[in-house]
Amino acid sequence: LGEIESVYRWKGEVCQDREVALIVKTTDRLVEKVVARIKELHSYDCPCVISIPITGGNPDFLDWIVSETE
Repeated sequence: LGEIESVYRWKGEVCQDREVALIVKTTDRLVEKVVARIKELHSYDCPCVISIPITGGNPDFLDWIVSETE
């Protein structure tokens, strides 16, 4: 997604930083492992890691995600 400008409150102060957003494609069963690994590697104390449920889409692509994460 490239570089973004983030404005957020941290420890009572308003902060502004340049960051890079990342999208990771995985399955529900691997979300906890992905979150844990990102937290291990990330320099932030509290990195923004969220999971968004997929309720539909290109079946071929969704099948590819499953096959690549087995």
